[in-house]
Amino acid sequence: MATTLVSSNSWTRTFFPKNKTKILIHRYNSNSSSNSNSPLSTTTTFMNHDAVVSLQEWQGWGTTSPVPAMVTQIAEDLKLLEKDFDSQMKFGRAGGKLQGNFGQQEDKKHRATYKALADSEEKLKFYSARQIACRVLGSKGYLCQKCWLAMEDCMCSQITSSLLFPGIKFWLYMHPKDFLRQNNTGKILWQVFGVDCATLCLYGIPEHEQIMWNSFKLAGRSNVWCLYPNKNAVLESVENAFGQEPVANNEVSSEKLKEDTTQHFILIDGTWSNSAAMFRRLQDQAKSIWGDEDLSCISLNPGTSAMHKLRPQPSWDRTCTAAAAAGLLLELHLLPRFSSAELDKQAETVEHALTVLLEALTKRRLRMGRSITRKRLQVSKFS
Repeated sequence: MATTLVSSNSWTRTFFPKNKTKILIHRYNSNSSSNSNSPLSTTTTFMNHDAVVSLQEWQGWGTTSPVPAMVTQIAEDLKLLEKDFDSQMKFGRAGGKLQGNFGQQEDKKHRATYKALADSEEKLKFYSARQIACRVLGSKGYLCQKCWLAMEDCMCSQITSSLLFPGIKFWLYMHPKDFLRQNNTGKILWQVFGVDCATLCLYGIPEHEQIMWNSFKLAGRSNVWCLYPNKNAVLESVENAFGQEPVANNEVSSEKLKEDTTQHFILIDGTWSNSAAMFRRLQDQAKSIWGDEDLSCISLNPGTSAMHKLRPQPSWDRTCTAAAAAGLLLELHLLPRFSSAELDKQAETVEHALTVLLEALTKRRLRMGRSITRKRLQVSKFS
């Protein structure tokens, strides 16, 4: 990896040496131009035996990827600053935000670095990596890596795992601000089905997005669907999209047929305000690969999730990520093509996990003296 390393001694004299931002930009741009297909390019650090974020720790949070290169660099920069200030980083529990004087000085540094980046793509990558690095460092020893809840609220023992029908694969396209968020529901899908059947893809992280799009290229456009209620996209119902039985082929084994016709479903996992940008990014990438046609979108029958009680939605006909996945499985179960796949039982397992999460979050709020009543939202009739 062609990276210019920064000695901690260069940070001790003053927090902002004249060329500091230039050094950080050079490190970032050098890494961006490295071979992202090589595992070594995304995991090698100057602390080979004592990485700030180890591969084991990184994958413990629910991903199968190498540690993203920019996440590693930002985590290392934060640790160097910690030595220079001779004080430990302190994070707020909500969102892993740096606190105190250390946080204020680091915020100045990262804003200068962000401003100096050349274009919007580089800015997005830097923004996403910094969000994730801070959340990983701030969650060590506090959150359970499996369920993303505080250790004292861990719900893992109550989650039931299930095998997902091999003709279906979920992709959790997650915004960095939802990563390690305790009331996030997307994490439930890989807790239930495993990381190979419900794969995390972090928005703005090139290593993750490359893995996802490489899979989509192999699958083909006709087998990739996005669950997103976008008014400007052409929406298909589950019945219209999958209501026809596949043509039987006696010369092809059932397992081979499943493999060749696996349906990839993208679940956009972020707030409604962030999801529009995430959807645009998906559409732009789809057009760059497959031409002018938009990414196919699936619409679900209106439904609500138990999580509405704690996590407000813009309207009652919108739902959380895990509930959307369960709803999709239930609608597919009604079709002849999937009638023998027991998708209804798999949906029930997801709904049970949602109930477990709701109960764990409710107990936590009560213990902390916080309200458990969902705030009523004023939703425009035009929304």
